[in-house]
Amino acid sequence: MSTLIAIGAAIAVLTGIGAGVGIGIATAKAVDAVARQPEAEGKISKLLLLGCALAEATAIYGFVIALLIILFLK
Repeated sequence: MSTLIAIGAAIAVLTGIGAGVGIGIATAKAVDAVARQPEAEGKISKLLLLGCALAEATAIYGFVIALLIILFLK
């Protein structure tokens, strides 16, 4: 049973990979947008930070779920 718990926790932590890829793509697009329109840097930065915060929240939720799986299903 403990093997299944570890597998479940590992799958829950995989949300960090998706968040990392999403933040990387968003940052690349923001840099491209600033390179094309430097005068819009303020708006782009605000939207980038908001998007990164939401993407990072999904990774944190996955980590919390993994901890809950480990702690409460022992």
